[in-house]
Amino acid sequence: MKQQLPGVDAKLQKIADSNMDEAPARRRAREAFKDIQLNIDHILFKTPCDGLKMKESYEVNSRGIEIFCKSWLPEASKPKATVFFCHGYGDTCTFFFEGMFLVLITCIARKIALAGYGVFAMDYPGFGLSQGLHGYIPSFDGLVDNVIEHYSKIKENPEFHSLRTFIFGQSMGGAVALKMHLKQPKAWDGAVLVAPMCKIADDMVPSKLVTQMLIAMANVFPKRKLVPQKDLAEAAFRELKKKEQTAYNVIAYKDKPRLWTALEMLRTTQEIDDRLEEVSLPILILHGENDTVTDPSVSKALFEKAKSSDKTLKLYKDAYHSLLEGEPDELINQVFGDIISWLDDHSSKRT
Repeated sequence: MKQQLPGVDAKLQKIADSNMDEAPARRRAREAFKDIQLNIDHILFKTPCDGLKMKESYEVNSRGIEIFCKSWLPEASKPKATVFFCHGYGDTCTFFFEGMFLVLITCIARKIALAGYGVFAMDYPGFGLSQGLHGYIPSFDGLVDNVIEHYSKIKENPEFHSLRTFIFGQSMGGAVALKMHLKQPKAWDGAVLVAPMCKIADDMVPSKLVTQMLIAMANVFPKRKLVPQKDLAEAAFRELKKKEQTAYNVIAYKDKPRLWTALEMLRTTQEIDDRLEEVSLPILILHGENDTVTDPSVSKALFEKAKSSDKTLKLYKDAYHSLLEGEPDELINQVFGDIISWLDDHSSKRT
């Protein structure tokens, strides 16, 4: 049995303990836990959503994969710009980023949308509520192509075509955002990168010997959950109470990484590390100085090597990996303020 969740009855615990490998099970779990999540005491869940138009849907892409997507738009005015979210490893756009749409609690998306932005999010194939084997990335390039396809359709909508477009990448989503830019150097007007996975911290990577063994095994058992890892929540969240709340994100991928997924992430970070000099769009990089999940020194390297003339690096003393979810409320508000201020400075309408 998985972790016993406080305040959860046997029926809900059984749902939380169920096999989440396929999307229907994850969708059932999300629906079942809505009322529980309503009572989570977290700063991201406290801002009212009055004044926003919110929509969620499933769309089948050109590869035949059913993708879960959401949007948040200011109700009374045209958005200042559009922001496209790329979530982290094992995550989803339906917990801290979204809160819970149906029970009217707040989230990262709503904070940004309430500042006047159109915000769009999706779950990658195999993550959250989208179709696919849970936590399995057969090709990181393929994952990025799925994101580009979905967000390009939104950008082409006449309602948003005149607006500036920004990518918002968090953790592994930072790697997705950078890969999107490297594939489409002129397509985006800027990127906000929160603790981006340009390189996985050395303490989180298996030894060279273990890595070589895993590579050999991945060619035979690509979907097996065998890669050793430390407790990511323990490493990512500075505040104990906020770390404990992650247990209620029952559709997040929390098992050991699948072999091929781990190799794809390692290869991707190696590629990004080799191509930092090619980053040319305006960027805001935010990183906790005590992050042991993704290496803050590589964010510094990105800032120094990127050829963009418009780049900002903000490092937060004592902060861990989850800057927007796991820090004291005062720091979370500071980080949001820094993000919105940067977006405001860069979001003038196209002529």
